Amino acid sequence: MKTAVVTGSGGLIGSQSVAHLVEAGWHVIGIENDMRSQFFGPESSTRPTSQSLLSRYEEFENVELDIRDAEGVGRVFAGVEGGPELVIHTAAQPSHDWAARDPQTDFGVNALGTLNLLEACRQHCPEAPFIFCSTNKVYGDLPNQLPLVEETSRLELPPGHRYHRGIDTSMSIDQSTHSLFGVSKASADLLVQEYGRYFGMLTVCFRGGCLTGPQHAGAELHGFLAYLMKCVVAGSPYTVFGYGGKQVRDNIHCADLVSAFMEFQKKPGSGAVYNIGGGRQSNCSMLEAIEACQRIAGRELDWTMSKENRIGDHMWWISDLEAFEKDYPDWQQRYGIEEILLEIYEYNVAEKA
Repeated sequence: MKTAVVTGSGGLIGSQSVAHLVEAGWHVIGIENDMRSQFFGPESSTRPTSQSLLSRYEEFENVELDIRDAEGVGRVFAGVEGGPELVIHTAAQPSHDWAARDPQTDFGVNALGTLNLLEACRQHCPEAPFIFCSTNKVYGDLPNQLPLVEETSRLELPPGHRYHRGIDTSMSIDQSTHSLFGVSKASADLLVQEYGRYFGMLTVCFRGGCLTGPQHAGAELHGFLAYLMKCVVAGSPYTVFGYGGKQVRDNIHCADLVSAFMEFQKKPGSGAVYNIGGGRQSNCSMLEAIEACQRIAGRELDWTMSKENRIGDHMWWISDLEAFEKDYPDWQQRYGIEEILLEIYEYNVAEKA
């Protein structure tokens, strides 16, 4: 039986990866230490998800470990006979705002933790595909320099613009404000690329837009669709930060992202980089997301508008998926915004019952 290591196994993408792999016949070692509860409070804890995975899957084992612990990470990899055959790295500090509160922890988790995993992979399983959950924040706020046009409910690019279909990896990561989170993730992103190019390892960076799904433990500082629907269902107040609520995000369902991981695993490359997200099929502005949540839930949201946007925040982001679709033509995106929000709504209602 093949063995995979999944970091952040109690999180949104990590848990989806665990479920997919175990059901496909893999043995999975999850590395998780519930730092999300430290970042965003006990209501965002990943521990219930980890417990659920343990109860559902005999071929899943959970290792409570901080990825900043290089020796501990090395022991996990060394403990697998022949080495793991796949590494999926999703563990991260994921918030712009939180990073500014504690830059050393943010950089330690996102950059140093990634280095520790790459070294463990190089020492114990250099031929295993290494899949990294990167972020579109590596581009900083350069997307805000695009010639956006204000429409009724969103900002939009003119149809003839080179990025109208979506932003590809030709966009620079220089001369922009990233937020400290963006910097730590960019550092990790470059490390993953370099281990692929310098050491010939099978690495890929998936630079995600907004990643979402029904099991997402959304918080005010991270996971806007999940948190938005949670507020609608619970009747909690919600704040929109800046840009008149017309900022646009593409959103990809966790199942669609993990299916992209699996396509790469079948035909891996070295130092690969892809922008990945909902693309033109699955995107919305904040105002459009609020309208959709209210319509699906059948109730109004108590929300306010803040004039201050978050530092380094994007006014408009839609991923260009063409490069990945060209390299992996069997991958298909199954979810749009409506399907995603309906699943999140039903999950919240069930949790509240």
